Amino acid sequence: MTEAAEIASKARRNEIRNRWLLSTPALLVILLAATGPLLIVLVYSFLEPGPYGDVKWNFSTEAWTSVFFERDMFDDTLSLAGAHLTIFWRSVKLALMTTLVTLALGFPTAYFISTRPAHRRDLWLFLITIPFWTNLLIRTFAVLQIIRNEGLFNAVLIKLGVISAPLQILYTDTAILAGMAYVYLPLMVLPIYASMEKFDFRLVEAGYDLYASRFQVLRRIIIPLTKPGIVAGSILVFIPALGAYVTPNLLGGGKNMMLSNLIELQFGQGRNWPLGASLSITVMAIVMVALLVYVRNTGGSGVKHG
Repeated sequence: MTEAAEIASKARRNEIRNRWLLSTPALLVILLAATGPLLIVLVYSFLEPGPYGDVKWNFSTEAWTSVFFERDMFDDTLSLAGAHLTIFWRSVKLALMTTLVTLALGFPTAYFISTRPAHRRDLWLFLITIPFWTNLLIRTFAVLQIIRNEGLFNAVLIKLGVISAPLQILYTDTAILAGMAYVYLPLMVLPIYASMEKFDFRLVEAGYDLYASRFQVLRRIIIPLTKPGIVAGSILVFIPALGAYVTPNLLGGGKNMMLSNLIELQFGQGRNWPLGASLSITVMAIVMVALLVYVRNTGGSGVKHG
């Protein structure tokens, strides 16, 4: 190695070292802010609950056992915790259904916006983002007022003669699904639009020239090339829907609990902080699985154009 190369290499190492030194304070803050609370929750999940909340500093795995099992108070035998499994299933089911509903509504919406003239797309995107200007609680109350027994939805159906008595929608899974679909729809539209905006629509014309039907063009051209946006939008909707608290609490009326409501109950009235911590880590594990699916479907898979 020549002297000039050694000097350049040394200068490069010094530059890298200086960058790390300058970014170390920020990295430490991010590390502590991100992992600190998670470590506390993880530690709490292996402790015993206190009599009035808080924890006793005695190692125990009972909280993790209670996530999926319940112990008989007479003979101490274990059986599946039916209530917890029901809540788990309802939460995952509603999160998946919300993802599917928002995808069914968001995909054609994003396609419509991306096919508008360039000078009009900003207006349509502006309209999509308007709900974000309003607090989530107020948006949920708006949905509640629409679907309640005396609300707009039932009033219109009765006026048209479709039904003779109001439909009981409020405080059901359907109400929760409708509320979450409305709240999280923009999170599906925007990533899909970002993919479609870069889409070369000459490929669609080429498909029609090759006598492909509309469905074939959609299935073989449009969906594969916009797959990263679809997957990203699905993740952005599924994760907050799985941990939603305000919408299920208001529209479900406390009757149809989801994971977030169960966790809040353990840290509140239940006074079982270790169980609440264990449930929180379990939810995080489900989210991690969803993120791994996202990485597997998008990472390193370049799109090949013919």
